[in-house]
Order: sequence, then C-alpha cells, then structure tokens
Amino acid sequence: MRTVLVLMDTLRREALSCYNPETIVKTPNIDAFAKEATVFDRHWIGSAPCMPARRDILTGRLNFLERSWGPIEPFDITLPKVLRDHDVYTHITTDHCHYMRTGGEGYLQQFNTWDYHRGQEGDPWISRIDEPDNMPETFYGRVRRQYQLNRTQWPNEEDMPSPKTFASACEWLEDNKGDDDFFLMVEAFDPHEPFDVPDKYMDLYGGNTGLDRDYYEIPQYKRVSEAGVPESAVDYVQRRYAALVTMTDHWFGTLINKLKELDMYEDTMVVMTTDHGYFLGERDYLGKNYMHLYNELAHLPLIIKFPHGERAGEHVQQITQNIDMMPTILDFMGIEIPDSVQGVSLKPLAQDPQAKTKDYAIFGYHGMAVNLSDGHHTYLRAPKPENQPCYEYTAFPTTIRRVLGVECPEKIEMGRYFKRTQYPLFRIPITKPGIIDQSDEPLKEVLETKLFDICADYGQTKNLAGVDSELEARYIELLSQALDAYDAPQEQKERLGIQ
Repeated sequence: MRTVLVLMDTLRREALSCYNPETIVKTPNIDAFAKEATVFDRHWIGSAPCMPARRDILTGRLNFLERSWGPIEPFDITLPKVLRDHDVYTHITTDHCHYMRTGGEGYLQQFNTWDYHRGQEGDPWISRIDEPDNMPETFYGRVRRQYQLNRTQWPNEEDMPSPKTFASACEWLEDNKGDDDFFLMVEAFDPHEPFDVPDKYMDLYGGNTGLDRDYYEIPQYKRVSEAGVPESAVDYVQRRYAALVTMTDHWFGTLINKLKELDMYEDTMVVMTTDHGYFLGERDYLGKNYMHLYNELAHLPLIIKFPHGERAGEHVQQITQNIDMMPTILDFMGIEIPDSVQGVSLKPLAQDPQAKTKDYAIFGYHGMAVNLSDGHHTYLRAPKPENQPCYEYTAFPTTIRRVLGVECPEKIEMGRYFKRTQYPLFRIPITKPGIIDQSDEPLKEVLETKLFDICADYGQTKNLAGVDSELEARYIELLSQALDAYDAPQEQKERLGIQ
C-alpha cells in the first residue's frame, strides 16, 4: 500500500472552506480534495509547536508531557523505522529548516532517503559578509538579515522552497511510479512566516496597498497592543497569510494532479494536516507559543483520502490527533502497532461511521498549561504561579537553537525514569518553559485557568472556571485521569496543583 502524508506548517483551520464556508481564502485544490476525501471536524493539536508536533507524528506519542522542543530520542520507536523494518520504502521531502538546527536532530535520518530545500526563515544558507542590499528601510515586526540573503536565490515562484518541496515530491512519484509499499512525507514550511509570496497571489486579496511601511512579513510574537502595530498593518499581514495559503494550495494541487496523472491516486491513502495554528490579531495576539492554546491554535484541519475513497465527502465527528497518524498508517499497511504508541488507528472509521476513537484530546506546550478537550468543553489548566516542579527528560539535551541545562549542571540528575525504556535519561530542572525562555514573564498569558463550552461558545469568550465549580471538578478529574493514561511524569500534577 502507498501512503502520502502532506504536512503544511501553520495552516489555520478557519482558512479552509470545508471548515469555514465564510472564509475569504481561495483554496480550490484543497476544496476539491476535501470532496474526494473525509474531513475530520474534531482534530486537535497534541504537542506544540513545530518539532514537538513532529515527534508526535513520527512516534505516535505525546512529546509535551516529558520534554520541550528536541530531537528524536534513542529509544523512540518511529513510524518510518517500523515501516523500513517491514520493507516499506520511506522518503521525506521538506523545506522545514528546523530539522537542520540544534534541537532537530535525528528526524530525517529515520527515513530511507530525504530531500531538503534550503532557505526558509533563518536557514544559514547564503553566505555574505556584507549587508544584503534588499533590507527594507521601514517595517513592522521583524526582518531577518539571513532570510533577505536567502530570498535572492528564488527569482521565480518555482524556485521558492515550498514550491520546490512539492515539485520534488512530484519528481519522486514519477521516478517510482511502478512501485507499491511506500510512505512519502511531503512537508511544506509554508504557510509559516515569513509570509513571503509573489505579487500575483497578493493581487487576489487587494494587492500590496494599505501598508504605510516597506515591509511586514514576520509578525512579532506579542500582543497587537504591545507591538505597536496599527489596524491597517494587521489587515495587511492577514492578507499576506491568505495569499501564502493560496500559493501553497496551488502546489498541493500539483501533487494531487501528479498522483492522478500516474494513475496512483485511487488506491493511495493521502493525508493532509498541519502542526498548529496561528494568531493574526485575534484576541489581540500575534504569532504563537506564549498564550493559551485557544481554538485558533489548537483546533486543526485533518483531511484523509482513504485508500479506496471510503467515505468520500463525509465529515467525521470523532476526536482525533496527530499521534493517530502512526497507528493509522501501520494498521492500513497490515503492520502491528508498537505498544509504545498512544494514538489510535483511524482505519475502523473508513468503514464504520460509529467507530470509536478516544474520549478526549490532551495537548499543550511543555512547562506551560496542560489542556484537554472532549469536543464539548475545553479545559486549559494553568500551572501554579511558581510553575514547579518542572523537568525535561531526555537522552539528548538539545532544544531549539541551544543546549539544555547549561545554567544548572550541578542540578541535573540521571536515571531510568520511563517505564517504556531502560535508557538512562537526564532529568533537567526548568525554571522557564523552553519555547519562550527569552521572555522575562514567560507565563504571564497562561496563569489563569480557563474552561469553555465550545459548543455554545466556540470563540471561547466566557470562562466557566471558578464559576461552575461542579463542571470544573469533572474536568479536573478527567485531566488527572488523562495524565495517568498518557504516562505523564508524576510531578506534572503537582505543578498544576491537581494532586
């Protein structure tokens, strides 16, 4: 059997018409795909942001309860490794630059072969000592010198990294069109910022008018009111995001068309999803990582064309997460699912609309709030003000662009802490969550526990925590059970004040 998994970084659910008929974003190829596939309406984030989400996908386990952003661990049982052990060929093509940075070790090497397309974000690619001559004089947000150098290398749309990723996938399919039993992962960094997009796509959304400065492609991860960004600039960056989604949709369409052209589409499982959402001014927020995992970040798109088009055009209401991708793919391949996997196979849903998945989704950033949704309510449990005790467990103590524990080596312990492995691990005390440790007040946006009825209040505007004590007690108990079910380190309950 053949499987193609398409991961688009930062794809907001509400941008897609199959979820939001009111959207202004033009995605004709995803729209057409959704009609031929099955749309999952209650798909939730697991671990956030980028690399934790990828470890979720590749291991079928939640990363965030044990550690923050980091590499594949030596004891991880990964989807591509299991497939390779069963003679299923695995390949990934990507422009996701974090695989090449400190904290992204070991992911690509799980595959038989991998292809990387350079230049996104701050990828240290084009080497020039002198300042680039394309630096804007006035701008909102941030400008990356390295990115300005990199972007000189793509004079045409097809030269840009995400288009090259999709084109590379099409070439790989062409080269292997007579073969079966493969897993192809197509991972586009777009529509992640920088929201760099050719003018022809901006023209669909009012062009480049309305901005009183030269540049706004990389929002600061701040409240709008703190970033000094006017309403006109927020409107502009929203249109840039929409334009980039449309460009990404175009290249997704080339991949689907290639599968059809090669007569491989009908009997291939095609999965399309993302890692997390993004704030573009909603709730006064820009970016991600520092705020609660509201629906804008946590409620994700998932669209699956099952191998023979089962349940095409239908919507699924069962709860799902990206940790379900590994068991689903293995199940369809007829391969036994490892005991370490926490996700559930979605294969039964291909035949039975009433098939059970799970009662809730648990999700979060390491060292911040721990969250749970059963599809009716979402509970965002804040940590205690001191956020202690808090540890990262790892055999490879790297995280995003740095090494863990250098400020407290004398406090690092080592032992065998996990039931699933005898591999010795570092237990590193953490005083600031790794993903936002550059902030002097890293937890200021998540120190209030929140509980929302997302059926009656999808916009999450009415906090029921502290108001409906009986309802909150139910979710405290459910969260406590979930922490046990997902093998969370015991100090997580103490850190959250729910012992």
